[in-house]
Amino acid sequence: MTSTTQLTRSAPALDFDARMIPAHGHMGVDYESRVDFHRLREYRLGRAMEALRSSGCGAFLLFDFYNIRYTTQTWIGGALGDKMSRYALLTEDGNPHLWDFGSAAKHHRLFSPWLDEDRCRAGMLGLRGAISPEVGLMKEAVTTIKGLLADAGVEGAPIGVDIVEPAFLFEMQAQGLHVVDIQQHMLDARSIKSVDEIMLLSQAAAMVDGVYQDIVDVLKPGIRENEIVALASKRLYEMGSDQVEAINAVSGERCNPHPHNFTDRLIRPGDQAFFDIIHSFNGYRTCYYRTFSVGMSTQPQHDAYAKAREWMDAAINTVADGVGTDEVAGLWPRATDLGFASEMDAFGLQFGHGLGLGLHERPIISRLNSLSHPVEIKSGMVFALETYCPATDGVSAARIEEEVVVTAKGAEVLTRFPAQELFVANPY
Repeated sequence: MTSTTQLTRSAPALDFDARMIPAHGHMGVDYESRVDFHRLREYRLGRAMEALRSSGCGAFLLFDFYNIRYTTQTWIGGALGDKMSRYALLTEDGNPHLWDFGSAAKHHRLFSPWLDEDRCRAGMLGLRGAISPEVGLMKEAVTTIKGLLADAGVEGAPIGVDIVEPAFLFEMQAQGLHVVDIQQHMLDARSIKSVDEIMLLSQAAAMVDGVYQDIVDVLKPGIRENEIVALASKRLYEMGSDQVEAINAVSGERCNPHPHNFTDRLIRPGDQAFFDIIHSFNGYRTCYYRTFSVGMSTQPQHDAYAKAREWMDAAINTVADGVGTDEVAGLWPRATDLGFASEMDAFGLQFGHGLGLGLHERPIISRLNSLSHPVEIKSGMVFALETYCPATDGVSAARIEEEVVVTAKGAEVLTRFPAQELFVANPY
């Protein structure tokens, strides 16, 4: 008789070099191979463990919200993401310890069976100083961590930390721990995406494709920038987003220079308007700009858009496994060509950045850093490319952003809302 174990088969990896990257629905189904969350968890923890073994550290102590999710496969509301009270300890046994906010620890013990129950603890370090270090919460936590390091046999080895409050760092040092920075190791680990991560990133982008159609339908004189933000946020949450991190809505005279925000400005006939939609689906983020003219357009607006598109297409056509980020950044205009005094002043206008659990991962591509310190682009990286061109009318500007996956064929674009030419919304 054939056993159940003998019948078990591993799902084959989807070959994105040979077929289009899918954007599945939100459901798990029995008739298609979709995101395998067990495989996702194994991949992420495996990459983190490789980073630990190559670092020379005895353990990683992680406070970065994204590194915690990457290694423990847990997440709680974004409001607690910047409070520095969640943390995880990763040692050579590959079985993370997690300290979480109050009752979240009990929830993990009930619903996160990949974590050992006795390694999910409630933790509290002071909510970024709201509880003074004098209370002793940090001292107690470091003492516990030292005991776990001793149990793991690595009490004398360096302990790697990604981000940390000064008071906690000082307490670690006071208790004799040798602390080193390992944020670079974790960013390297997260830079190469698995098949499941890529499908989640594709799904997140597909959701924004649909939201841009909603924006185009209402982008008429009289609507305000903040109303567009409200509409987009509502639609994303309805579609299954777990966090709408930010939405830029910029129109009219606010387009040049780019302010990176939104206001209550009324949109008027002939305005150029651009939007950036940043949200996450199962933790995986988008950064996705589109530019429109409202009702009618001008030649300077079209000219600026054509130039921004030219810079974008040159970058996409250059991206490939083994290419240096300096080769991409070198295609883009100098800051002085756009009227800025320095590359620092123009940073973020001609720009590339990795996407994953974090909004700004590896690689970071710009003339500010890439020409002197290039990074090799590798297959499996996912990043956004952004270009910006001010118009000769002194007011308008074009902003385009495409998200790409690096495959053996080059760059495959995830962002599908039309952007080859300036889109005039609701023309007269």
